[in-house]
Amino acid sequence: MPSSKVLEQKKAIVAEIAEKLKSSCAGVVVSYQGINVEDDAKLRKNLRESKVDYLVIKNTLLKRAAEKAGMADISSVLHGSTAIAMSNEDYVSASKILCEFAKDHEFFKVKSGFIDGNIIDSNEVIRLSKLPSREVLIAQALGGLNAPIQGFANVLNGTLKGLVVALNAIAEKKNAESN
Repeated sequence: MPSSKVLEQKKAIVAEIAEKLKSSCAGVVVSYQGINVEDDAKLRKNLRESKVDYLVIKNTLLKRAAEKAGMADISSVLHGSTAIAMSNEDYVSASKILCEFAKDHEFFKVKSGFIDGNIIDSNEVIRLSKLPSREVLIAQALGGLNAPIQGFANVLNGTLKGLVVALNAIAEKKNAESN
């Protein structure tokens, strides 16, 4: 049986991870088996640059933290070597980085994930990774909103141009009649 000191440390770890799970907008659970130290360092660097927390954690601790955070359904994938990546800001960055990394590493697998506390399977994580970045989506939305306005401006511009041409023709005709 673990000592009370070890038990308190584990409870603190569970509470910290549960808080991170609650505050994260999205996360991905992976099996990190079969990667070397160099590749792991590159992966961690990419995740850190994207402001994604990446933790290698014991399944029992993650299971308890997930239960505490209201995500008990994630327990079904907590076996073998497990790591979790969580983001507080970006819904797709963790999935993009980890799915791209998994393409090049045979034993590195995406197990599951979550979005706003809702558990998603590995196929949904892969689909999420294929979405454009937040900035691109915002630009596309703004472009879609701007298109009708631009079209309206073009119509008004064409109408004004037609009016100017018509007034010019009338002025030239009256000028020709008076001469």
